[in-house]
Amino acid sequence: MKGLKKLIFLSLLVSLGLALSVIESMMPIPFVAPGAKLGLSNIVILITMVLFGFKEALIVGILKSFVFILVTGSVSSLFYSLSGSILSLFTMYLVFTKFSKVFSLIGVSIFGAIAHNFAQILVASLMMKNFRIFSYYPILMLTSLFTGYFVGLASIYIVRNLKKHMKIHFY
Repeated sequence: MKGLKKLIFLSLLVSLGLALSVIESMMPIPFVAPGAKLGLSNIVILITMVLFGFKEALIVGILKSFVFILVTGSVSSLFYSLSGSILSLFTMYLVFTKFSKVFSLIGVSIFGAIAHNFAQILVASLMMKNFRIFSYYPILMLTSLFTGYFVGLASIYIVRNLKKHMKIHFY
């Protein structure tokens, strides 16, 4: 996929990621871990990485984070969203390219979810100047197993169907 079609498709992915982020931010999820989210917009990042590559996924992740701030007005969440997206993408790309024979997209997604939570805990500890916040990380790691599984499973089905029905060479 080249040129204008690729730009339009990536723009749609940014929009979809934004929509999922906004919907998720409004959902009251009764988790054991306060602040934990399903990470629905990470489906878009993972799909973009698989179909287009690292650079495009990074652009989609960064744009989604910035547009989310414009939509919600929550500037402080930019640091959490951006750091989580970037570290998660780096981790997923590393696992996807180096260990794809060992891990499916579910495993890739779980590693990404763990990295995402680590980045957000790190940002929170730096902003509050309190590293005891990391005591909350094991709980978030446990939730990462479930959210990462869901995101990975959804991504497998979406990528498979996109490749089958669109019949376009992506990456």
